[in-house]
Amino acid sequence: MFDNFNELKNAKAKDVKGKIVFLNQLMDAAQIITFKAYGGCYPIRGEGAIEAAKLGAIAVIIRSLGLPEDQFPHTGSMKYDDKVTKIPAAALSTEDANSVAQLLKKGSLTLHLELDCRVFPDAESFNVIAEITGKKSNEIITFGGHLDSWDTGEGAHDDGAGCMQGIEVLRLYKQLGWKPKRTLRAVMWMNEENGLRGGQEYARVAKEKGEKHIAAIESDSGGFLPIGFSSTGTEAQRAKLVSWAELLRPYQLWNLQKPGGGADIGPLRDQGTLLIGLLPDSQKYFIYHHTEADVFEAVDKRELELGAAGMAALVYLLDQEGIQ
Repeated sequence: MFDNFNELKNAKAKDVKGKIVFLNQLMDAAQIITFKAYGGCYPIRGEGAIEAAKLGAIAVIIRSLGLPEDQFPHTGSMKYDDKVTKIPAAALSTEDANSVAQLLKKGSLTLHLELDCRVFPDAESFNVIAEITGKKSNEIITFGGHLDSWDTGEGAHDDGAGCMQGIEVLRLYKQLGWKPKRTLRAVMWMNEENGLRGGQEYARVAKEKGEKHIAAIESDSGGFLPIGFSSTGTEAQRAKLVSWAELLRPYQLWNLQKPGGGADIGPLRDQGTLLIGLLPDSQKYFIYHHTEADVFEAVDKRELELGAAGMAALVYLLDQEGIQ
């Protein structure tokens, strides 16, 4: 048992060889922005099997990357290295991890793993796109979320919520009968969870067609209460976004300083696009993230609609004033 990833990396092969490695690293509850806590723990899942195999381990199990103590094991991306043996890897729920840790403190423990992991051939899939064409048809503001999710749960917060918010932005403007200056495009990207192929292909096609995306907004942090927007761009682009602070503050969209954007829209940055991420309160996200708990009933309708309305307001400002 190791309490964190660095302990494993610094371990001696003689202490690990022929054993199952248990990585029991807790997410740091002191981090107010819970995504920082998640990032701090990600290496145990992403790199744990590689580092354990280097030391001769026969398998690795990890504590799920979640803040609550419950019975929901979390899934997510991990890596193998062709230079070392590909050993079995699995995640325990946080409650089960606590139990295993207590048993190990009393002595040795025998664990039997039975996994049914398979890699299927690649299959063709598609991004889903809808748009309202503006007068400046080749200047595009795009927004949305990603269609795919992990096999656990329903992917309601990750990222059904983002998809629905993107659709809702277009629905609001259709309902209003508003004619935008620029083309507004809702996109549901495919394959965010396993390689970003949808986002990469979208950017490739946009470049091939000579499309000019002035801004891209992604909602991929759950359908929770929105508190602002993160952004990645030039100093002038981000300053323009911050200049709208007083217009957004009455709706409690107060946080515009945080850097960021979204995984699917990231490939558009090479074309000079301002990347924007809807920024919800993050306290509940890792209750549901990549688990059986991420279901439709876990999404609050009002908070989901507030996020969509915030995106729609920002799209209006971007459309009317543009961005350099």
